[in-house]
Amino acid sequence: MEPITGEGWATATLDDLGEGPGFRKVRQALGVTAFGVNAVVLPAGFASRRHYHERQEELYLVLRGEIEFEFGDGGRRTLGPGGLARVSPAPVRRLRNTSDSEEATYFCVGGADGYVGRDGQPG
Repeated sequence: MEPITGEGWATATLDDLGEGPGFRKVRQALGVTAFGVNAVVLPAGFASRRHYHERQEELYLVLRGEIEFEFGDGGRRTLGPGGLARVSPAPVRRLRNTSDSEEATYFCVGGADGYVGRDGQPG
């Protein structure tokens, strides 16, 4: 299925954005312009490459499975569904699916230049 769009909104499911392991390009599919956002399906036992960012802070949310977050300072945390991790731009990080038989899925939002504040208005 394709994302469903209206005037200033869009909806989809992760299944709408792809199948099998790899990136689900949420930003592009839904037309997000203010921040980066993807979902990623990790195959059993898979570890991502080590990486860092120049400017982008990232927030990870584990949706399915267990994922070990390894940080450049030697820190490690294993998080299950509902687990959250925030990482500043500079720290090196790597993610690993701890299962040897099941996929794991996480959602990642990244951005730079700060919070816009509480700008919701009554409709």
